[in-house]
Amino acid sequence: MEGKIKRFREMIKEKKTIDSMLALLQWDLETQAPKGGYKLLSEMIGELSLRSYNLTTSEEFLEILTELKKQKNIDEITKREIELLEEEIEKIKVIPSEEYKLYSELTAKAQGIWEMAREKNDFESFAPILEQIFNFNKKFIEYRGVKDDIYSEILNDYEKGMNVKKLDKFFEELKKEIVPLLKDIKENKRDFQKKIKFQVSEFEQRLFSEEVLKYIGFDLERGVLSESAHPFTLTVNKDDVRLTTRYLEELPFSSVFSTIHEGGHGMYEQGVAEELKDTILSDGASMGIHESQSRFYENVIGRSKEFWCGVLGKSKFKYDKLSELSLEEIYKGINEVSPSLIRVEADELTYSLHVMVRYEIEKGILSGEYLIKDLPKIWNDKMYEYLGVTPKTDSEGVLQDVHWSCGLIGYFPSYALGNVYSLQILNAMKKDINIEGALERGELKIIREWLKEKIHRYGKLKTPKEIMLSVTGEELNPVYYIEYLKNKYKNIYN
Repeated sequence: MEGKIKRFREMIKEKKTIDSMLALLQWDLETQAPKGGYKLLSEMIGELSLRSYNLTTSEEFLEILTELKKQKNIDEITKREIELLEEEIEKIKVIPSEEYKLYSELTAKAQGIWEMAREKNDFESFAPILEQIFNFNKKFIEYRGVKDDIYSEILNDYEKGMNVKKLDKFFEELKKEIVPLLKDIKENKRDFQKKIKFQVSEFEQRLFSEEVLKYIGFDLERGVLSESAHPFTLTVNKDDVRLTTRYLEELPFSSVFSTIHEGGHGMYEQGVAEELKDTILSDGASMGIHESQSRFYENVIGRSKEFWCGVLGKSKFKYDKLSELSLEEIYKGINEVSPSLIRVEADELTYSLHVMVRYEIEKGILSGEYLIKDLPKIWNDKMYEYLGVTPKTDSEGVLQDVHWSCGLIGYFPSYALGNVYSLQILNAMKKDINIEGALERGELKIIREWLKEKIHRYGKLKTPKEIMLSVTGEELNPVYYIEYLKNKYKNIYN
């Protein structure tokens, strides 16, 4: 049996090496590769994805898993790895290997096509490959023997136990509370943002973004900050975590919050326990839990008055204009409610409505209710229905997000789930830490260490349900999130 365990670890190391190479290719594709290089990079990604597929579906690997599963005295880490690998293999072994490779190449190629389509405001050039991506996702689920409610199966892949019925109920609760509050705020319109809209060069924004990352606790010795068309976090391993942001000279706070958001993801990855580093557990428990960390840092911390009190007092570098503003002006400026076209620029209150638009579109496409060619109109109609705004171009509408081009169908609800989880986590943290005091003093290490101890160190060793039960004592509960929004914005808008 020692020989089997040794071979298992060797094969896991090989799989993780392939995954790391894929991550580096993906990083290059999204940050600095010239457009002329997209084709070759896509083929390389397809070839490496096939190697990973062949390894995990090989007879030798399956035999080792079967043998190890029979052992009673196997350690907790290996046991959990086997459990997750069996789930993954069940999903991919039904996909013909050539289709698996073709899809990997397709999604790599699609990102370049999406980027060019967005630049040129040309949805028609992106629509054919987007249709292929949705069709592949539908076909892959059907290979599992699922013919009805395909979307629920996809949602479950991102957040175990999640389905359309639960999300429909969840979004209805949010809509019931948020839409009337939004209406009240519109009637008490304030122009808080004019104070924080000033010109800042890309160079200065880069300096401040790095300062903020260090301030919240992201380790730049084990990570890097770069730029991309759409901010993201990519992990090679816990000692090589890569973040991107984007800089808009006329909106200097945009890069601040996208950087803090990705920093939340990054610190989760860096905080995984050392003993999980060379296992398949060295990642977040789920996308919802992962987003809870990014949304916690971006909103609960980053948009708080106390955080900016600490930043203004402790930062070595900051925008010159900040010293001309009061703490109250900064706080109200970064929390003004103003329904916007762009999700990543959305205020905290309306953000989940942006997610709801995408959720309903994905559900409609997979059920056959919507056609890809009609998406620009469907998108615009839903944006007007929920947020009262209509995009003038597809670039600021249906083409604004990179997710579908990457094949991340079913990912968007993770953002809304992350919002909910983050407020449950806040409620639990308050019992142990004086959060406001720590933020005012700039002592963010206390908060980071609490999250590392309760959540980050476990990686995938615990399920999302186990994490939430151990940290908060309950499963997903939107009450805290809804109450937080109501209290916060009723106070800001009197």
